[in-house]
Amino acid sequence: MSGTASAERLARIVLTGEPLSRLSPALEADRSQAIADLTAENCFAPLAPQAAGRGPFVLHLSVLDGRLVFDIRDAAEAPLAAVALALGPFRRLIKDYQLLVESYTLAIAEGREARIQAIDMGRRGLHNEGATLLSARLDGKITLDFDTARRLFTLVTVLHQRG
Repeated sequence: MSGTASAERLARIVLTGEPLSRLSPALEADRSQAIADLTAENCFAPLAPQAAGRGPFVLHLSVLDGRLVFDIRDAAEAPLAAVALALGPFRRLIKDYQLLVESYTLAIAEGREARIQAIDMGRRGLHNEGATLLSARLDGKITLDFDTARRLFTLVTVLHQRG
C-alpha cells in the first residue's frame, strides 16, 4: 500500500455511549468481529478538505438525537470532520437485522442446522443492503469500500440496539 492509500483508513473505531453490558451475546459477537475486521482492513477517506491526508483516522461512531454521527479524528484524537446521517432510512434494515439475530440465537439453541444456514444467508443479504444504503448516504462525504460499509452497518445495528 502506498503512503497515501495507507492513510485512507481507520486505525481505530470507538462506539460512543455504547453500554456493552446490555448487548446480547450475539450482538456482542457481531460488534467484536466487525471492529476486529475493520481494524485489520478497511478503506475510509473523509472528503472534507480539513481531513485530506490526515489519516489514518479514529472514528467515533454514535447515535445522537436520531442521527448516526461519524466523528472523524486524527491519530492524536484532534477533530477533523463530522458527518451526521438521519437514521430513518436505516430503521427497517436495522429492525430486520435484529429480528434475524434473535432468530439465529433461537435456532442455535434448538440445534436447527438448516434454519441456521437460512438465517445466515438472510443476514448476508441484509448486510449487503445495509452497506449499499450506507455507501449511498455517505456519497460525497466519505469514500469507503463495500466491505468497510458492511462492517460499519453492523456497528450501526449495535448502536441502534441501545436506543
